[in-house]
Amino acid sequence: MSVNTDRYENAVARYFEAWNAAGPEELEKAVAAAWSADGSYTDPLADVAGHEQIAAVITAAHEQFPGFTFRPGGAVDGHHDTARFSWELVAGDGSAPVAGFDVITLGEDGRIRTVLGFLDRVPAGA
Repeated sequence: MSVNTDRYENAVARYFEAWNAAGPEELEKAVAAAWSADGSYTDPLADVAGHEQIAAVITAAHEQFPGFTFRPGGAVDGHHDTARFSWELVAGDGSAPVAGFDVITLGEDGRIRTVLGFLDRVPAGA
């Protein structure tokens, strides 16, 4: 059976573009490109829906970890409308104090409908 991995990889690439967007205007565009209008994001610290609330979660992460960037932690694995991937939040010195694993579901248009995030590594006191 052949699986079209490009669909998952493209969705995850747009997801990282949103998480790494610089400034509110770029973030707004990136979130709209990555998530469907009624898309949601849920992790141990947040449970939100819609572009505005998703952008607020991303903004809060940047405020908590200024100057950090999100990067993939490995390959994207997907089937049907679901994909999973790991990620790291990387500091300027290359250290990655935060890491996690996300499962996403995609809509017909390839944009994210849901994100279920798991935190595997967090700094003490965060």
